Amino acid sequence: MLARARRLEARVLPNGWVDVLRQLALLMGAYFGYGLVRGLVEGRATAAFQHARELVHIERTLHLFIEPSIQAWASGSHLVMEVSSWLYVNAQGTITISALVYLYLRHNSRFYFVRNMLLVAMALALVGYIVFPTAPPRFLPEWGFIDTVDRLTPVNVSEKSAVFNILFNPYAAVPSMHVAFAVMIGWPLSRLVRRSIARVLWIVYPLVMTFVIVVTANHFIADALLGALTAGVSAYAARRLARLRPAVWRFGSIEPRVHASV
Repeated sequence: MLARARRLEARVLPNGWVDVLRQLALLMGAYFGYGLVRGLVEGRATAAFQHARELVHIERTLHLFIEPSIQAWASGSHLVMEVSSWLYVNAQGTITISALVYLYLRHNSRFYFVRNMLLVAMALALVGYIVFPTAPPRFLPEWGFIDTVDRLTPVNVSEKSAVFNILFNPYAAVPSMHVAFAVMIGWPLSRLVRRSIARVLWIVYPLVMTFVIVVTANHFIADALLGALTAGVSAYAARRLARLRPAVWRFGSIEPRVHASV
């Protein structure tokens, strides 16, 4: 029985409980640190609104300023707006965590590459928040934007807990990490899942999130493009990092792994 239990544990937890706890501590610590630094970055409201208007100007010059039209069209369907608002608030955390758990348990040799991508992306995003604080479109009603997510977070920021205020930065719009996370999760899973329908769903997942952030007026299309760029740069960085520990960090399969992971 003991041998059978050990074999089952080896199948379910490829590197044992110690590695599970290590990865949880690393990811949770990194994400909390990311949220803390993002929240502590001085909002610089004047600069944030100026940057938002600059994005509007750039998009209008390039004939890409279609966000108000998209939101106006989507507003015609209560279902579309409710689903989009719910996805914006809930999908990033739920889907990203679920995908990481799936990768760790079912495709453990690929997990560490994706983990490194996420860590690099969060670091890059912090640079964007510091250098280019930007107000989201929902703060610009003069352009016809409406805040559709507010009904799902009915408590005003001023009324929220001190911890929430520390972690919250209303001007952290560039890049869009909803899109960046969607690309960094959707791309590897589209290569790993076997069912065609699942592969298609993971491929379109970043496009769905792009639609969601636009119709909820939380990001401009430019933010989405910069989020995708952040994901691309992070993938390149993770590939470079893999050269340091190719047996563990590359997006590949080298079995069996007999050494500890980091």
